Amino acid sequence: MILIADSGSTKTDWRVITADGKIQQFKTPGINPYHQSKEEIIKLLQTHLLPQIDDTIEAINFYGAGCSVPSMVALLKGAISEVISNADVNIFHDLLGAARSLCGHQPGIACILGTGSNSCSYDGVDIVDNISSLGYILGDEGSGSWLGKRLINDYFGRDLPTTAKKLLEDKLEMNRAEILENVYKKPLAGKYLAGFSPIISDNISDPYFYNIVHEGFSLFFEKNIKKYKNFEKMPVHFTGSIAFYYSNILRQVASEQNVFVKNIAESPIAGLTLYHK
Repeated sequence: MILIADSGSTKTDWRVITADGKIQQFKTPGINPYHQSKEEIIKLLQTHLLPQIDDTIEAINFYGAGCSVPSMVALLKGAISEVISNADVNIFHDLLGAARSLCGHQPGIACILGTGSNSCSYDGVDIVDNISSLGYILGDEGSGSWLGKRLINDYFGRDLPTTAKKLLEDKLEMNRAEILENVYKKPLAGKYLAGFSPIISDNISDPYFYNIVHEGFSLFFEKNIKKYKNFEKMPVHFTGSIAFYYSNILRQVASEQNVFVKNIAESPIAGLTLYHK
């Protein structure tokens, strides 16, 4: 019995591969050791995970945001081991999960465009190069948090066209004090900013909303993909909700940048299940 997880700040996708090869699937809230204490993660697992599994899990392969730093890996491994004590727990960075899911055992460039953004060059076994992701404050171009940040900046900077401004105000209460509190005082600010993406998606036919997505993706290509050696000769793959739901614009930008985009998946979990199965 193998338990596989793909986790971000928003949600965690889980798959169980049973001894006879059958697949079970479910979701829990997101897990990120940068934003949650060991005690909070333990409580989340006890509340949301344990009721959905039995005690025959032998191995856990957990791919997660924030799992590139040894101290964070140790924190998360300790929390999981305390809840599921008999399993062999392996913690991997979500970027390796994206690469294994999208590329399998073939070389390629694997990218994440969801709440945040990241990318790597993968040789079919390991990540061989990575343009550092600096998170929603310093980077994350093209991500959901970047789109939300851009939209808020344009609104309060009075750069929104009249039609786009009305569309936004018809759907959301743009309260400056509330926005600043959610970004600067409350946890999971990146997730909060990415929550503005649906208003963009719902109105993507409006030139303003289309153009900010196009701009975000163009920046992602310039600052990430085009920095990798031989990028023009390698297949480029994407996973994440932003890549998936704006896939037409993503492929358009790729064509303009002379980049070959192959797979676009909403989530890495299906590919990871095949990889471990």
